[in-house]
Amino acid sequence: MEIKSEKQLNPISDEVLSKTSIIQPILKGLLYSLKQDVVSEVGGYDAVKIKMLPRLYRPGDGDVGICFEYAIHEALNNGSGSMQERISDVLKLCKIKNGNPRSILFGIEKTGSIQLINTADNILTSDSRALTGLMGQPPKLKPRLNLLAAAFRRPSTRPALPSSIRGLWKADLFVGSEATQQWIGATVKINPSQLEGAAGLRVGIIPTRQGQSDKVRKDEKRNLIICPVHHDADFMQMFYESWRCIQAFIFADAKVPKEVSLPSPVDREICRLLEERREFPVIEVIEAIKPFGQPELLSTESQSVPVETVRGEIETQLIIAPISN
Repeated sequence: MEIKSEKQLNPISDEVLSKTSIIQPILKGLLYSLKQDVVSEVGGYDAVKIKMLPRLYRPGDGDVGICFEYAIHEALNNGSGSMQERISDVLKLCKIKNGNPRSILFGIEKTGSIQLINTADNILTSDSRALTGLMGQPPKLKPRLNLLAAAFRRPSTRPALPSSIRGLWKADLFVGSEATQQWIGATVKINPSQLEGAAGLRVGIIPTRQGQSDKVRKDEKRNLIICPVHHDADFMQMFYESWRCIQAFIFADAKVPKEVSLPSPVDREICRLLEERREFPVIEVIEAIKPFGQPELLSTESQSVPVETVRGEIETQLIIAPISN
């Protein structure tokens, strides 16, 4: 299995160039989210043409939320000053000191085909602890990753977890300090109304708009540290605009959508770039449009990782992969 991550290297300059760069990982993510049995019918991922995406891709309610989780994770590990400052305030409230905040993506896929845990053998150690905010010795995290993943799918396995972390399978990220090996479970919700607490979760990360409070604060009702994140007029806004652009393109049968669907001339220009290449495989198109994007906006890192399988009522595959710096 190969894991790919995208890193923002430079500030956004021209909007068309920037979106041309950002749609590349979005297209790649959509391509590899297609079910393998369906893709095999058309000759594999390398054979999927742009015009076939509308027929093969089935959008899910959680697609944007998963992208938001990934964006928070990448922003932390790629040294985003604003995000690191936000999480540093969270860690102080949780009595975690030393070192820059790091993130481990506990990204269990919600659709049921393959589950990913993107963590790192060179970051977690046998002494890594999950801080719960309760009295007593915090439970060790690394030996329980497989059990936490299984608990997501099989409620019958949840009683095997210590009571202090019985709801930690709901975590989207683990954030903490590599120096002290102290970690806390975080739930990430793009819709703040869906934020819920659970045993073992310590922080809730949600977006906030201009004019709303962005103070890191304790929510006594949910027993969570609330961490609001701004994404107006920044990389996240550009990412979501690019996401909507690709969604509209797919719903328009891989053609330039009507102006009412995409009022922005920039977005329609991006779709025109793709429509001209409808007859070519997605992989080839991604490579072909790289020269048209903003130079050095994103870098891509690839890593081959081993797969460990946990069997039970439902087979769960865990991928243990190093986090990119």
